[in-house]
Amino acid sequence: MPLTGKQRRQLRALGHHLEPVVIVGQAGVTEGVIAAVEQALHDHELIKVKLNEGPETRQEAAARIAEGTGAEQAQLLGRTALFFKKRKEKSKFEKL
Repeated sequence: MPLTGKQRRQLRALGHHLEPVVIVGQAGVTEGVIAAVEQALHDHELIKVKLNEGPETRQEAAARIAEGTGAEQAQLLGRTALFFKKRKEKSKFEKL
């Protein structure tokens, strides 16, 4: 289910203070990166990912991560992307 503008705004506010949990290196978005992002999303629900120079643009890399993990991209600012994936149980974002 795509996020509404209001939901994106709330997630950006909540994610402002977060540090990147996963860093995409020169190899780009690999299966290992997708697995690391999935684990981080399961643990935290809302994460930042740092997109360094690689074989694809930052927009393409963020889209591949979102597609590969089933997460929603809440923001792409510079080389940092904010992703959200709500847990089925014990979610911290029940009001969202």
